[in-house]
Amino acid sequence: MYEQDELARHGYRQELARRLRFRDLVAYGLVYMVPIAPMAIFGSVYAGSGGMVALAYAVGVVALVFTAFSYAQMVKAFPMSGSVYNYAGRGTSAPVGFLAGWVILLDYVLVPGLLYLVASVAMHSTVPAVPVWLWLLGFVAVNTVVNSVGIRMTAMVTRVMLIGELIVLAVFLTVAGWALASGRGRFSWDAFYNSDTFTWSVVAGAVSIAVLSFLGFDGISMLAEETRGGSRQIGRAMAAVLALAGVLFIAQTWLAAMLLPDPGALLAQGDPNGTAFYDAASVAGGGWLATLCAVATAIAWGLPNSMVAQVATSRLLYAMARDRQLPAFLARVSVRRNVPINATLLTGAVSLALGLYMATRADGITLLSSLINFGAMVAFLVLHVSVVVHHLIRRRSGNWWAHLVMPGIGFMILAWVVVNANIAAQRLGLAWLALGMVVLAGLYLSGRRPDLSGLAPAQRSGRDLERV
Repeated sequence: MYEQDELARHGYRQELARRLRFRDLVAYGLVYMVPIAPMAIFGSVYAGSGGMVALAYAVGVVALVFTAFSYAQMVKAFPMSGSVYNYAGRGTSAPVGFLAGWVILLDYVLVPGLLYLVASVAMHSTVPAVPVWLWLLGFVAVNTVVNSVGIRMTAMVTRVMLIGELIVLAVFLTVAGWALASGRGRFSWDAFYNSDTFTWSVVAGAVSIAVLSFLGFDGISMLAEETRGGSRQIGRAMAAVLALAGVLFIAQTWLAAMLLPDPGALLAQGDPNGTAFYDAASVAGGGWLATLCAVATAIAWGLPNSMVAQVATSRLLYAMARDRQLPAFLARVSVRRNVPINATLLTGAVSLALGLYMATRADGITLLSSLINFGAMVAFLVLHVSVVVHHLIRRRSGNWWAHLVMPGIGFMILAWVVVNANIAAQRLGLAWLALGMVVLAGLYLSGRRPDLSGLAPAQRSGRDLERV
């Protein structure tokens, strides 16, 4: 088949099963992003944006549309698992690819731990008799078993969960809309623009938090070796998921902002308990709607969202391990299930350990939330550069719009967000990058320098800018 031939051209065997269609990719991306994700972090984004929560999500969509376009360009050139690790490594040089994979690995390792922790804390508050650690263990165990069975099982389970999330969201939108029409709340455009609080630095800081809800569209590229129909399906799915999620995120946060019982207090004090959205839901429909939204959010983050996050993390570990840039045991694929079994099990173990540790800290959820997005945004910056280097410089493309203007705009928007990101996130991200450089130096000293299969020696060193 064409897809297998493309993979072989880059020096790899087809080991993962190609069983996913376009609809599976869209469902996977939506589940990863969680259509009701803003419910959990609504208060933080609202306070951080000076009340302009819908604007923060709108800017996030615009920023990541350019990133999705760059992903589409690179996945067509290199249709394989590994996401930005492979695209940066093959588009520029193998060492750059290693560092790009390393920085985005920080997010992929932290995200499942955060999802499990948020879900477990929420479920504990709903069912106090079950401790947080037991909820954590249960969520991790279920997801690891499903993901170990095979990608088809993961797709089936997440599709069912997605339908449930969309039903809950539809209920909230309907009840909230009726509440506003009935005179509860106050109609306002302040969620899009408030002259009293607007500054571009405030918006950028809020976007750096809101981007957490969008992380997952890029995870679709991790499934390039498990997709039918070629690499074009990946780009189409990314665009569709971003558009759908963007509309849903903006709609629900705008409605919630207009139904807040005390927006002034939220701006002044923040949302330490993470209940701001549920307070708005209570105004709209009463306690039953608030409980429905809270439980749905907990289950969505703890099961389907964590499930697909584990898939993405395990595929990145697998891709880097088969290139000998991580321990070789992570590249083992189950012959029976066609999944990277060791990478899947390790991801589950690390997520459990991280979640249990953060559960002992009073600031565990806040700390993890503030640290997550920096690595992904830095990796996206490298991705934009890779499009220019590979297509415009190396391949001498004449398509300046696709290979210079679009990635250039995407780079500038994300650079602006990174500069205005949380200070703690910047420090951790830079420290993690420095550690990656140390690991990279160790690979060189041990004779295991980054080497992507199928690359010519000159290209591996990053010195070749000629046509390949």
